Amino acid sequence: MNWHFNSVAVAAALLTVASCGNSVDGPEGTKTLQTDGIRITWIQDNAKERLMERSLFPDASDSLVAGLGLQTGVPSTVSVFLVETGGKKMLFDTGLGMPDSRMLSSLNALGVAPEEIDYLYITHFHGDHIGGMLKDGQPVFTNAKVYASKKEYDAWMAMPDDRKGPVEKALSAYEGRLNLFMSGDTLPGNVLSIDAPGHTPGHTVYKVGDFLIVGDLMHGVALQMEYPEICASYDMDFPAAVSARKEVLKYASDSSLVMAGMHFPAPAFIQAGK
Repeated sequence: MNWHFNSVAVAAALLTVASCGNSVDGPEGTKTLQTDGIRITWIQDNAKERLMERSLFPDASDSLVAGLGLQTGVPSTVSVFLVETGGKKMLFDTGLGMPDSRMLSSLNALGVAPEEIDYLYITHFHGDHIGGMLKDGQPVFTNAKVYASKKEYDAWMAMPDDRKGPVEKALSAYEGRLNLFMSGDTLPGNVLSIDAPGHTPGHTVYKVGDFLIVGDLMHGVALQMEYPEICASYDMDFPAAVSARKEVLKYASDSSLVMAGMHFPAPAFIQAGK
């Protein structure tokens, strides 16, 4: 299969999601897809344009980057995804939680209050994925149960205090509502957890119906779709990240799943297998 992408073709390739079901443009920085009783909405958390700097991809040669037209950076976002199915609302990751973050205002524009979120599913514990769990030190999603990989949790709790501190702070605010799962577990809402380590030790991909929420599988789609062997410097284990990236891309392609990525360029959906 040819995954050929370049900076000119990225937008057109992302818009192949229209073939997967109903596609709706909502408030600015959102897009909703619906199929088979599942409604998934992309929410862009970053307020300003985001490019992944060329220096973040040390294994990519200058000639390759130039050939793809990516010298000034790779188009990206910081994104979260709202899934509504079976009368439940699920939020996958929570963005940065910065003063200019747009997650909460976008949820409000979509008619969803934070207390209406039933489940938080966390792909991994980096700050741009758990930062929005708290506001002024208090939990934002007051009724949500939190689901995270036990493998990810154990790895971060073994890290030095300066690394695990923000994770402990966020999770402790949800004391009594944190649920740790094993890879392969099926979670509430018929969400399947899939181990995809490398970016972090317990980085998790989630399958919901025909959608695959892939977290930080790729930081630079325009580069890594065609060259999955290239890592971003954010990946903690390069060989494991490459293996996970290739396996998940093949799985998505073989199953014709719609991938939703936290750092995909807007609108952050890619229809695999097309």
